[in-house]
Amino acid sequence: MSDNLAHETGCVERICMVGSGTWGIALARLMALQGHRVEVWSESAKKSMQLDLERSLPQLSGVRIPENVRFTDDLERACKEATIIVCATASQYVRGVSKTIARVADPSQIIVCATKGIEADSLFSMTAVIEDELAKAGSPCNALVAFSGPTHAEEVARDMPSAIVAASVHRAAALRVQKAFSNEVFRIYTGSDVKGVELCGALKNVVALASGMAAGLGYGDNSRAALIARGIAEMTRLGVAAGCRAETFSGLAGVGDLVVTASSVHSRNYRAGFLIAGGMSVKEAVAEVGMVVEGLNALPAAVQLSARYGVDMPIVDAVQAVVSGCA
Repeated sequence: MSDNLAHETGCVERICMVGSGTWGIALARLMALQGHRVEVWSESAKKSMQLDLERSLPQLSGVRIPENVRFTDDLERACKEATIIVCATASQYVRGVSKTIARVADPSQIIVCATKGIEADSLFSMTAVIEDELAKAGSPCNALVAFSGPTHAEEVARDMPSAIVAASVHRAAALRVQKAFSNEVFRIYTGSDVKGVELCGALKNVVALASGMAAGLGYGDNSRAALIARGIAEMTRLGVAAGCRAETFSGLAGVGDLVVTASSVHSRNYRAGFLIAGGMSVKEAVAEVGMVVEGLNALPAAVQLSARYGVDMPIVDAVQAVVSGCA
C-alpha cells in the first residue's frame, strides 16, 4: 500500500473533518492555514450554517475560523471528495460515522482517527471500530492513522506550541499525515504502536478524573504527582499485557498526554472529577462541564480490560467505585 500513498511535495490535501466540536475546529483551522482544502461535517445542518455564518465556536472564544473552511451536513459527499478523512467526533459516535465512511471509502484515502476512547461493548480502540466497519462493508483496506498526544484544542486553536503522535502500521501514511499537519507550532512524531497510542489516549482520561477528584477533596500537588506517576504505571502494565510497547507509555501519547489532562484547567476530565468530589452527581458534573467527558465513557472498558488481562489497576477501580456510588 505504501506505493499508493506517495505524496508529492507541496500537494494540497482535501480534508474531510468529521466533527465540529473544539478539536475538530482546531484541526480544521490548522489545516486550512496550511493551505489545504478543508470541509467540516456536523450532523446538524443548523450548526453547519451557524458556523459558516459566524466563523467561531463559543467554546473557542476569540478564535476565528478561516474563510476557506467549508461546512456541511452531508457526510457521504464530503468523504467521497476527500484525500484524508479525519474523525474527530466524541467516541460514542465513531461507530455511527464509520458506517457512512465505510460505504464510500476509497483505498487511496487515509483515515485519521483523532478521537480518544475505547468502545464499551467490543472493547475496540477507535481505529479498530473504523476498521471493523470497513470490513463489514467490504471496503478495501484503507491506511488508518491514530492521532493522539497532549493537545488541548483550546491551545492548538491559538497556535500555542504543541506536539502529537501519528501512529500507523503504514509508515507512508503516517509520514504523509506528518507532512500535511506540521507547521512551526504543531510538531508531529510518527510511530507504529497504534494500539499503545490509543490505549494511552483512553486510559489517561480515567486517571485525570482521579486527579480532579483528589483536587476536589482539597489535596495538593504531591497527591496529583503521585496519581500521575502511579497512573502511568497502571497504564503501562495494561499496555504491555495487551501486547503494546512499554516505551509508548513514557512518550507523548502516555506521560505527555496524562500530565496535561490530569492537571490543566482545559481538561474536561479533571474538571468533572473535581466537581464530583465536591458533591455533584456524575450527571450534574457532566452538565456543568458542558462537553463530553471521555474518561467516563472509557471507564467501563478500562475496568473490563483490567479483568481480561489480569492487571491490577487500583486507580481505575477507585474511580469506578466513586462513579458507581460504591465508594
